[in-house]
Amino acid sequence: MSNINDRQTNHRHELDEWRKKIDAIDSELSTLLCQRLNCAQNISSLKQRIGEEVLQPAREKEVLANVLSQADSERKACVLEKIYKCIIEETRLFQHEHKNQQQTLSPR
Repeated sequence: MSNINDRQTNHRHELDEWRKKIDAIDSELSTLLCQRLNCAQNISSLKQRIGEEVLQPAREKEVLANVLSQADSERKACVLEKIYKCIIEETRLFQHEHKNQQQTLSPR
């Protein structure tokens, strides 16, 4: 019985270690996503100044292709595609909100 408890304790410790790694990665990801949103905000301002639309399907396809080329398996590529489609969609909404906010603040 002691041997089973020892294995469970070892597995629990290993699980905790993997979770700590995920927590560290999540911390890095959230920092990087905030940086990405800052870039998107600047891009939104530039698009507004040069008269470009927020939605640019060709660029979105390019971003997605770049990300998917980094995947080391087909399964991971499928998951990354779903994740990045959400990131792109939310970033586009963020740019629209920024654009609308800028238009409200700008004197006409």
